[in-house]
Amino acid sequence: MRLGILTSGGDCAGLNAVLRAVVHRAVEGYGWTVVGIEQGIRGLMDRPPSARDLALDIFDGTLIRQGGTILGTTNKGDPFAFPMADGSLRDRSDEVIEGIRMLSLDALIGVGGDGSQAILRKLSQKGGFGLVTIPKTIDNDVAETEVAVGYDTAVQVATEALDRLQPTAASHSRVMVLEVMGRDAGHIALVAGIAGGADVILIPEIPWSVDCIVRRIDRIRALGRNFALVVVAEAIRTEDGKSVLQSAPGEAARYGGVGHYIGDRIAEGTGAEVRVTVLGHIQRGGTPDARDRLIAAAFGVHAVDLVAAGKFDRMVGWRAREIIDVPIGDVIDAPRLVDLDGPVVRTARGLGICLGDD
Repeated sequence: MRLGILTSGGDCAGLNAVLRAVVHRAVEGYGWTVVGIEQGIRGLMDRPPSARDLALDIFDGTLIRQGGTILGTTNKGDPFAFPMADGSLRDRSDEVIEGIRMLSLDALIGVGGDGSQAILRKLSQKGGFGLVTIPKTIDNDVAETEVAVGYDTAVQVATEALDRLQPTAASHSRVMVLEVMGRDAGHIALVAGIAGGADVILIPEIPWSVDCIVRRIDRIRALGRNFALVVVAEAIRTEDGKSVLQSAPGEAARYGGVGHYIGDRIAEGTGAEVRVTVLGHIQRGGTPDARDRLIAAAFGVHAVDLVAAGKFDRMVGWRAREIIDVPIGDVIDAPRLVDLDGPVVRTARGLGICLGDD
């Protein structure tokens, strides 16, 4: 058996731990060869395909602690509508499928978010190769799993940022606004905000008003505290329903900057001195924490076992402290957003945290 593996989409902590688990299980458990495809799906378009054998000797204990992915990754370029230099879009899916054939792969494990999984599944159905996927995203918005690789470390980083912002906020009697990632889901903001003692948490799933925030900060002042912590998910909209986006030449617009918008509105409404921190890609990098390493290991082992059993078109996941696997088709239909009636939201409200709507 020649088993291919690639990492696709945005990077995160824990990807190298996934590679380690897949290689150990495939080589030691089944005697297979593992081929690592470089730069995600894009590497399969190169001629020859960009790939290399992954042997046990490269996993010497160092890589499990290393962020990012040794294979490289990209979140640009759908092979079914690939952007060309002249501005046109070309279907290059046949090149990807041919790349898999050139590498003589018997099956493929794809590590990615819901978007990457949707593309990989479409390629698998067209090319007729076996596919198993592993969810990874700091956003934790992949359906059918309670957690994805990379999420826990991102939450830890955001919580640590709040731990560092609190004493400086208290020293200068300021309101500190922390903008975190999360695309269209507020999981990072909500969990890190609770863990880090935030007074206000704004997430895309809950409409907000500046009056609610002002009332909360006024209440904090009335209780004798001279500072406040506000966590903002990057995808929340302005009061008139607009997304705050940034763009660079040659790149699609992306979320970023809403923290400054919120900071200005808080300053106007309260007269407080406000400082804004945009955490950005710091949430993606760094050493994976223990839980991400555990999840990565469990997902990698189970994915290889699914390949061995011939159970394809499945994504591994984590539910109720158990490793599960579900049809990929069930995963890509809709993202997993914050459950507004769930225990985490109830906990935030029970702590008196302002979620922007009360």
